[in-house]
Amino acid sequence: MTVTEADLERHLRYLERRMGDRRAGIYGPGTVSWEVNREGITMLGGGCAALMQLAHPWVAHAVDQHSQTRTDPVGRFQRTFGHVFAMVFGDLDHAVRSARRVHALHTTIRGAIKEDVGAFRRGDRYHANDEQALLWVHATLVDTALRVYELVVRPLSPLEREAYYAESKLFAYLFGLDDEVLPESFHDFERYYADTIASDTIAVGAPALQMRRFLLTAPSMATRPAAKWVEIFTAGLLPPKLREQFDFRYGPVERAVFARSVPLLRASHRLTPGRLKYFPAYIDAKRRLAGEPTPDFVGRWLERTALRGLAR
Repeated sequence: MTVTEADLERHLRYLERRMGDRRAGIYGPGTVSWEVNREGITMLGGGCAALMQLAHPWVAHAVDQHSQTRTDPVGRFQRTFGHVFAMVFGDLDHAVRSARRVHALHTTIRGAIKEDVGAFRRGDRYHANDEQALLWVHATLVDTALRVYELVVRPLSPLEREAYYAESKLFAYLFGLDDEVLPESFHDFERYYADTIASDTIAVGAPALQMRRFLLTAPSMATRPAAKWVEIFTAGLLPPKLREQFDFRYGPVERAVFARSVPLLRASHRLTPGRLKYFPAYIDAKRRLAGEPTPDFVGRWLERTALRGLAR
């Protein structure tokens, strides 16, 4: 089934009726979603989430045929997360506006798969607003954010995980996904995620493999050590099936690097001031709710500096 504009608008009306304070957006202070998603360290799972998404042939071919990832990776990153942060940390008006823009963009993204891969055959049609493809992308974001947060920041209780997943449905509504499509509980979500990975719906084809090499290749000699570490950390987060299909080396040396990195990341996270470890969008949201509309200039400067480094 394809999510239509009418489907999206129905969910947006529901969110507008449900929200008490439009300034807080779909979440706000006290939600597990803000606690988890404010952490900049979760971006260490970005490579894993991206590859998990690309392991769905519909997503891989859509990105390959319609995206500017190869020609303008930093620009695409900024545009994508600009919308994500508007939905998660923005006020309700900004969240709704981003939801409509993303849906309209997805409406234009359609085409045909150009290979036989997994359950799919050359010529099969895809659409970016297909609800199963949207569900898969949503699931990769939920799973990766939770795993990196618990790995580096702190373990969550079963109730907190359940709350995070329940809150994530509000984010899914911004893409027009129905409750009938979304797994009901966190336990159901975990089962859906594991079953989907094990199925032939998830299979790495040529475009996904090419994108993996592009995304994890160091842009310069100076960044090779850092890029190699990111590659190892990404491999450590991936399930064995996809680690193998994406052609990652993950032997004793790589396993040791991953294992030794985790306590170092935990220690560095504990010592980092909140102003530096939280996303600027979260700091801006807190200021907005406190009646201080001044943007987080320090955070934005650090964000731009990091992106310039990636571009090089």
